[in-house]
Amino acid sequence: MTTPEHTPALLLSLSGPLQSWGERSHFNRRDTARQPTRSGLLGLLSAALGRPRTDGIDDLARLSVTVRTDRPGTLLRDLHTVGGGLPKAETVTTAKGDKRDDPAATLLSERYYLADAAFTAALSAEADDADLIDSCARALRAPVWPPYLGRRACPPSGPLLLGRTHAPWHHLIHLPLARQGPSGEHNGGTGPDTRVTLHSDRPLDHLPPADENPAESGGDAIGEANDDPISFHPQQRRYRARPLYSRTLDRPGQQCAGLGTDYLTALETYLGDHAAPLGGLTP
Repeated sequence: MTTPEHTPALLLSLSGPLQSWGERSHFNRRDTARQPTRSGLLGLLSAALGRPRTDGIDDLARLSVTVRTDRPGTLLRDLHTVGGGLPKAETVTTAKGDKRDDPAATLLSERYYLADAAFTAALSAEADDADLIDSCARALRAPVWPPYLGRRACPPSGPLLLGRTHAPWHHLIHLPLARQGPSGEHNGGTGPDTRVTLHSDRPLDHLPPADENPAESGGDAIGEANDDPISFHPQQRRYRARPLYSRTLDRPGQQCAGLGTDYLTALETYLGDHAAPLGGLTP
């Protein structure tokens, strides 16, 4: 069994104008979680691999997902109207296959997004699943179907894959942050510490530095998230609840790399300094 310090994993950069990670979406109200969901990220990998929704996901379900919030973004509500002003034959079809009569022909739909959010994610596996990590890395570099950040209308703003690594926790803590520092400084500033939150489907109490308060160590679940996919089949889509772990760390202000080209430059420098022969990362 792999140890927390030596785990084959992928590191992903998840940023774009809009993201939407549905967690409790139902009919006309489409919500978003405040960070990428486990089901959303496994679905992203499935799309990159070119797997139909009817295929099984037993191998992907073995991956563990941990997400670092670089920028939480702003919650955006978008109101849609569907079917208004159209002849009855062209309005929305009901679940029974009928057409709606006025005034019920116009449907209202609320859709929520995260605007200008940025996350860094680690998808880790056991040692005997290293081949799966390699297959997913190749797929993310040349995806069969375009990946998106929760919904098809939310493309990523840049390449998703940062690299492969056997030290995901080290890099998840030390990779440049896509944010301004507490005092507006970035890329080498010496301002005060900044707080970084991580969410995971596994305990986070192994992350350094050790907390003096055990209640804040990330070793106990803070709740549940109903985002662990069993099947993506269109007619048999099923999910189950899984524990949700959270950990907040203080990081030095100089880790805040700013936005735009400042962040990309800092990221390129970091990845260059930690490049491994096979395109991965080392601590």
